[in-house]
Amino acid sequence: MTEFMDLAPAFAAGLLLGAMFFGGLWWTVRRGISSPRPALWFFGSMLLRMAIALTGFLVVGGERWERWLLCLVGFVLARFAVQWLTQPDRRAAPRSETSYAP
Repeated sequence: MTEFMDLAPAFAAGLLLGAMFFGGLWWTVRRGISSPRPALWFFGSMLLRMAIALTGFLVVGGERWERWLLCLVGFVLARFAVQWLTQPDRRAAPRSETSYAP
């Protein structure tokens, strides 16, 4: 039980870091495409998101590979959660036969 209590915060931190990283990416794309200077948005966001994620991984992981692994698993699961939460509602508008939608 103590092993679980020691590693659970690493998983939770990975979820939080992943939600911040991929949620920030989604937010940046939505803001950047309508901006007069999209390169500034994308580059600045990338630097900020990478700095926060890497610092978080270093703080959480420390010298234990188990923490690194669980943090990474949480990070990847957060990617799927953000992808699922931010997808457009496919039932709202039927696809047109002339438009391409992946």
